[in-house]
Amino acid sequence: MSNTKVLPLLEPDDGRGVAPCCPPLTERPMTAQEAETAARMFKALGDPVRLRLFSAVASHEGGEACVCDISDVGVSQPTVSHHLKKLKEAGLLTSERRGTWVYYRVEPSVLAAMGKLLALPAAA
Repeated sequence: MSNTKVLPLLEPDDGRGVAPCCPPLTERPMTAQEAETAARMFKALGDPVRLRLFSAVASHEGGEACVCDISDVGVSQPTVSHHLKKLKEAGLLTSERRGTWVYYRVEPSVLAAMGKLLALPAAA
């Protein structure tokens, strides 16, 4: 049984898409819980291999990538699997096993939440 925490991505009440896990950095200071949630996400992406893997999955044709298609990042296959697991635990990737292969995808809501967190305020 896993004790992994997944980033909470909430549907906003206005129905305009996904609300980020945290307010935009320019909106107001984060609460301690919001900062912890955002830090888990950024910590997972703070490793160059993980960032390359996340980018490979996000940019792969069809929005998903088989582990067999994204293993060429300069580390061994067991290390790739370790980093993919860390990205999944942080809530940045989802996966599905099909036969002997595992397919990973970045949920659009994750990218939307990350973008909203780092967005500048709209010009008045």
